[in-house]
Amino acid sequence: MKKKISFIVFLLFMAVSLLSCQNSKGEYEASDHAARNEKDIVLKEQINRTRAIQLAAVGDLLIHDRVYNDAKEADGFNFMPMLEKVETYLSQPTITTANQETMIGGEVIGLSSYPRFNSPVAVGDALKEIGVDIVSLANNHTLDRGEEAIQRSISHWNKINMSYVGSYQSQSDSEKIRVIETKEDIALSFLSYTYGTNGIPTPDGKEYLVNRIDRKKIAKDVKKAREVSDVVVTQLHFGDEYERMPNQSQKDLVQYLADLGVNIVFGHHPHVLQPIEWVEGVNGNRTFVVYSLGNFLSGQEAFYRRIGGMVQLTIEKKYEKDGKATTTLTAPKFLPTFVDFTEASKSDYQVIPMYQLTDEELIDHEQHYQEIKQHLSQWMPELTFIEK
Repeated sequence: MKKKISFIVFLLFMAVSLLSCQNSKGEYEASDHAARNEKDIVLKEQINRTRAIQLAAVGDLLIHDRVYNDAKEADGFNFMPMLEKVETYLSQPTITTANQETMIGGEVIGLSSYPRFNSPVAVGDALKEIGVDIVSLANNHTLDRGEEAIQRSISHWNKINMSYVGSYQSQSDSEKIRVIETKEDIALSFLSYTYGTNGIPTPDGKEYLVNRIDRKKIAKDVKKAREVSDVVVTQLHFGDEYERMPNQSQKDLVQYLADLGVNIVFGHHPHVLQPIEWVEGVNGNRTFVVYSLGNFLSGQEAFYRRIGGMVQLTIEKKYEKDGKATTTLTAPKFLPTFVDFTEASKSDYQVIPMYQLTDEELIDHEQHYQEIKQHLSQWMPELTFIEK
């Protein structure tokens, strides 16, 4: 009797065990199937989605003594009143870059103006506050006050968590490609070079203090940048001062960069605006080029040297069915700006969007504004202008 009962109990136990195993397996298969479906849905959403960001750039910040003297306050310097009318425009894009043409070595080593500049660190603080994310430091004034000004300047950029490119603290610092990655999963790398430094030689063994235009170096840097980013942005300090059209050397160098696969070129140094265009690379790629962004904030007084602006374009990234992504540049826009100041006292400096000007700031302002728009868009008819 005990054997019979034991046998029945054994059969019941096996039945329950088999049922349990079957349920476990069924639950596992259902869970696995759901996970695969969820993964497929995410992949389809990724393939069908285009992500986009806005990149903006402004031109030269060339801080003459009359500009920093105007910013002087009892407890330091404040450049924000000069920039408050353009703050909204610079803070809206996902990434904004500027050409900081003067080192911000600060008062400790003595402020100075043309021909060898050194500016207050408050210039950097103001750029940070209005939304600039990275500054280009390679220009003809980088070595004006020597290595000390550069090191002090970069120390302050690091202190306020501002990215910089074109001038570095050390060789190892110079070898790091500057990459900004956005939450939209779009990575931009930034490079910067200058034609020269006004005859001031770089200290022996310290070539990292300023990037000079060297085609072999640029090609090497571009290759590295393309490996770690979706878009390569190059800032060039080149061209003839005060000339409103690019020279052949500028065009040749831009073509070289386009052939390397550089996506965007922002030009500086002429201190006046030069036109915008698309340049086709050897592989059929298109490179967006602004030959010169002019002066954004400076003490220069000639009319066209008081006009600069902010260029903006949209960068779109779309995933293809094979998982690869393609990046395109669209919707180029421009905000022309004007440096207003009280001429008699050389004070009250202010950067104003040109579309907001009245005859009080600039006689025949509308006529001048229309001429600037035509000048910038002559090679790019689809260029639109920011007017709100």
